[in-house]
Amino acid sequence: MSSNQKDNKNLNSFFEEEYSSIKYYIQSKIKQTSESDAEDIIQDVALRIFSRPIDALPIHNIGGYVYNAVKNKITDILRAKKSRFDDQDQLEELWTDFTNLFYDETSNEYPHHVREKLKIAISELKPVYRDIIIAVDFENYSYKEIAFETGIPQGTLMSRRHRALSILLKSIEN
Repeated sequence: MSSNQKDNKNLNSFFEEEYSSIKYYIQSKIKQTSESDAEDIIQDVALRIFSRPIDALPIHNIGGYVYNAVKNKITDILRAKKSRFDDQDQLEELWTDFTNLFYDETSNEYPHHVREKLKIAISELKPVYRDIIIAVDFENYSYKEIAFETGIPQGTLMSRRHRALSILLKSIEN
């Protein structure tokens, strides 16, 4: 068996055995990350590792190599994050104004192009973010109701909504 095939077999075994440990490690390092975000990071790291060139040096310490790659990916993500909007009260006020656009037909506070931009921004969100925004802010479901229907913990739903609001705010500001 070639060295590359042996490395791939060992890496595959490592990811199968340590998947949940790696996921918890990621969630402990990045605040307000959801389970799916941690899984995305693991998949990205695994893809990069398994896509290594054939002539790459063999990996002698697989655990160290994988966790180092994960740590580097986390560092890249944290560096890429720009300033966060943490004033929850102001964010809620802005979001309330925004939702009034959809409920109040007579409201002319915002020009047509701004409303269109908001609709586009919502449609461009990842499905998990778009779904929570629509369910909570437009269909008036509570986190408890959504958690009961989907089996997703309320904290995860709140985290997703907060992240979605931040993404929308950033999109609107740009």
